[in-house]
Amino acid sequence: MDTGFFSDGRIWLSTRDQPRPQHVREVDNRISAAEALSLCRDGISPHWQGDWAGLRQLLRAMDRRMPWRGGDFGRWRQHQAWRSAVLGRVLVTLDGGLTLAGAPEVRAACAQVYGEIGGVALVSARELFGVLGAYEWRRTGVFVPGLGARIHPHYGVFPPTRHEYVDLVAEASAGLAGGLAFDVGTGTGVLAAVLAGRGLRVVATDVDPRAVECARDNVARLGLGARVEVRVADLFPAGRADVVVCNPPWLPGRVRGGLDRGVFDPGGRMLGAFLDRLARHLVPGGEGWLVMSDLAELLGLREVGALGAAVEGSGLRVVGSRATRARHRRGGDGPLGVARAAEVITLWRLAVR
Repeated sequence: MDTGFFSDGRIWLSTRDQPRPQHVREVDNRISAAEALSLCRDGISPHWQGDWAGLRQLLRAMDRRMPWRGGDFGRWRQHQAWRSAVLGRVLVTLDGGLTLAGAPEVRAACAQVYGEIGGVALVSARELFGVLGAYEWRRTGVFVPGLGARIHPHYGVFPPTRHEYVDLVAEASAGLAGGLAFDVGTGTGVLAAVLAGRGLRVVATDVDPRAVECARDNVARLGLGARVEVRVADLFPAGRADVVVCNPPWLPGRVRGGLDRGVFDPGGRMLGAFLDRLARHLVPGGEGWLVMSDLAELLGLREVGALGAAVEGSGLRVVGSRATRARHRRGGDGPLGVARAAEVITLWRLAVR
């Protein structure tokens, strides 16, 4: 998390490593979306002094003035990053809570993410919306049909709002009778919980301490603490397992922060490391279960057949698979929305050749 101080002693907060604004101007309900955008483009951060409803209205109006104009996936990502950066320049003050008229109570949500702030702070309004949304998700949980229970995601940990990959692991593990499983890159711990529910002992790992804390929380909530151990590790724990499950980020690409870590795998590093090291962590006759979408192929980010070649090149073979079509409530805009209409998710069962 990026922190710093303004010249007047106010604290700058950003979980996304957004640099401290150098130029700030106070604005209120009288400013138009066009004027606010002009300030942002000139490197001036509007510091909101109006009411809560006006803030939400302003950000929506600014967003409408930055429509997607078309192009390939790379250009779409650039547009999304630019749009996010512009909207992220609108600031609000945290002084214990929010002092804006009509604002919700934010103290508990902010404490979960920022801890004890210790003074008056400025934060991106858009980031604060994310903090509040994540707080509600953590409080109420996300029901996961394949688990038959709720998972409570923490801020910055990718939530299990898509259920296809969970269903595939639940179906594949239905016939297992005990044994040891590794869940590498566990995130919220949802797949570890599914495997533990089948009677397996599970060691779940993640490189992100926030994810490890989140997974431990969910395991405890589900009463699975005796079956699941969650550790900080870069992919594999020590030893060998009967089943090693990995649901890596599905798209090769740069991580720009936030929840991108659950979607993009820079240079395919995690996927490549999983395949290269899997054989050393399987017992004789064990299997690695790789859950992947074909979005990368549909978007032209990975050549068709490249995944199969990588599997073979790592001394592995495919011994079975399960596939399902993606279920999206809405496709979304840009090339990603088009590709999602044809997306298929597959669980590849891998064994040592």
